[in-house]
Amino acid sequence: MLRCLAAFVALFAVLSSPALAEDGFRGSECLAMAQAPPRAVPVSLRRTAAAEQVLITYRGHSTYTIETPGGVMIATDYNGAYATGRVPDVVTMNRAHSTHYTLAPDPKIAHVLHGWGDDGQPAHVRLRVGDVMIRNVTTDIRRYMFDDGNAGMIKDGNSIFIFEVAGLCIGHLGHLHTTLDDSHFAAIGRIDILMVPIDGSYTMSLDGISAITKRLRAAVVLPMHRFMTPLDEFMRRIGQSFAIDQRGDSALRISRETLPGAPTVIILRGV
Repeated sequence: MLRCLAAFVALFAVLSSPALAEDGFRGSECLAMAQAPPRAVPVSLRRTAAAEQVLITYRGHSTYTIETPGGVMIATDYNGAYATGRVPDVVTMNRAHSTHYTLAPDPKIAHVLHGWGDDGQPAHVRLRVGDVMIRNVTTDIRRYMFDDGNAGMIKDGNSIFIFEVAGLCIGHLGHLHTTLDDSHFAAIGRIDILMVPIDGSYTMSLDGISAITKRLRAAVVLPMHRFMTPLDEFMRRIGQSFAIDQRGDSALRISRETLPGAPTVIILRGV
């Protein structure tokens, strides 16, 4: 009971904040679904056509591309090193390592979204591009990642990005270094597809990232940053409630109607 009350208070605080009240909650179907009673679906989602599939392709490391039914291409943790087929319309970045960002992106990219604030303030992303809404939830980052010799954390140094398209709520945890509290989970809202770093060292411990994965309980979990951890070790920690689907393809076509009935870890081959 106390835990539920604490979660409600945290959620009320997040939804009552001026920034979210202005353009976050009002424009977010994923936050609306998180607030709705069980089985309630916003009217706009009931209009989503079954044919509206999203194409998700694993490009390597922490870079996935997301192609929307309306033709918008997004590349996550973009560093310019992985082929994307065409120039993305939107790229998101996190600054833990140069493998997660570039300061010289292709000038043809229309929207370059930093997960860190460029003016000393936390990054605040609320952007609609075509048929997708993109928003962020900031997290702290370990200072030593910048090799400046200082210890401690940089507050709001990186972001979890959330992409809302075709009735799907897609989350990318980025280079996550810290556990999430109730206010983070409230700001994230519902997640249907979750991209999770499973290295167990450079980002978070396997126990920490597994706890976050279980709490978000997305229908689809897409591992990334997976160069160190055997998959079976990650699976052992998240528990038997998650199925596993290992594929030989690098791409996944999915819609709200074709989400698996039980939480499933899908392993895509890199391009």
